[in-house]
Amino acid sequence: MSAPRHRTKTFKRVLKRVPGGRQAVHYKKKRPSKHVCAKCGKVLDGVPRGRPYEIKKLSKNQRRPNRPYGGQYCTNCTKQLLKEEARSL
Repeated sequence: MSAPRHRTKTFKRVLKRVPGGRQAVHYKKKRPSKHVCAKCGKVLDGVPRGRPYEIKKLSKNQRRPNRPYGGQYCTNCTKQLLKEEARSL
């Protein structure tokens, strides 16, 4: 029997073959949702999905796009924002 904390829908059940030949149920945390643009809600390209301990292992330039507002706004919204900033100067 599994531990009571694993008997929820928070965990994903994965069947694994163990060395004894039988199949055991292992419990994994589900993948987090995809990152979305703060302005329009479109899914962001170049931003990986992963649990915090997986993201922490990546280098800084693998975590998010290397441009202004990278990882917060999509390319179209970034373009509009930069145009608005330039016009207001």
